[in-house]
Amino acid sequence: MREIKKLMQDKAAELLASGAVDRVLAWRSGEFFYDNAPAFFATAEECPEIVYDEFCPANLCKYLIQTSRKGLKTAVFLKPCDTYGVNQLLKDNRIQRELVHAVGTPCSGMLDIKKIKAAGAKAIVKVETEGDKVVVTTALGEVTLNKADVLLDKCIMCKGNEYKIADEELGEKLATPEFKGDKFAGVKAIEAMSDKERFAFWQQELSKCIRCNACRDICPACTCEQCIFDHPQSPVAGKAYADPVEEQLFHIIRAYHVAGRCVGCGECARVCPQGVKLGLLNMKFMKDINTFFGPYQAGADATTPAPQVDYKLDDNEVDVAVKGGK
Repeated sequence: MREIKKLMQDKAAELLASGAVDRVLAWRSGEFFYDNAPAFFATAEECPEIVYDEFCPANLCKYLIQTSRKGLKTAVFLKPCDTYGVNQLLKDNRIQRELVHAVGTPCSGMLDIKKIKAAGAKAIVKVETEGDKVVVTTALGEVTLNKADVLLDKCIMCKGNEYKIADEELGEKLATPEFKGDKFAGVKAIEAMSDKERFAFWQQELSKCIRCNACRDICPACTCEQCIFDHPQSPVAGKAYADPVEEQLFHIIRAYHVAGRCVGCGECARVCPQGVKLGLLNMKFMKDINTFFGPYQAGADATTPAPQVDYKLDDNEVDVAVKGGK
């Protein structure tokens, strides 16, 4: 990753110095070494501050909405999974292609500091990846963990190392985690529950929500000009819940709004401070779309419309009629 970071710094400085772009969107160090944050860079002199390692999970594409609105040509460093989000924003006409310079950035999976701490690493000083191992330096000595055990959940189900959109690529592609399981296993487990069990499960999950809006703000598919939950004339505006029903509305409505457009980047669940299993809601919609209309991956390109908005004569007709015609 050190080599990639240097390539990023040099490329960003080159693009800014030449005037090819007005801004560069990358990552900057946070308060701790494991909380690198999205950042804009406006001059070549700032580019040495760009960082890149296994703690740069944020999908940067959502910030391109701001730069497109301002007419700023922006270079953005995109991990393979991030490129799906850019395509979806293009498909939704939220960003302008001519104002985006997409730079494919190699990634071999991002680490989850919470999992590292849960594995027994305390007073952490440094974390380094060595092949399929993660070496954690602590105040009490070294702890070696299997990388596969401390990857972010979204990286466990990695879609691969291919860029779905890129004007240029940095270095060689890296090997990504190979997922051989069933990505819908969690959804199927909930589907197997009784109605009462499912209701209790979601009631418990959604009751954790504090309406911080982090999931909405990071989501590349959640880009309304004004969210209904912010509209001053909406009965559900504001962050304080009036009752349990209103508490559930936010996530249910949001899930419906991004159905067929969720790229599966996992950012909503990653940024949730309460650990709400938001990915399960989105995965349920993905599973049903695949069942009714055939395999579909949002963001795989910038042109193919989602199945729900693309009528075909051979579309599956879902029978929703009540038995007996009632």
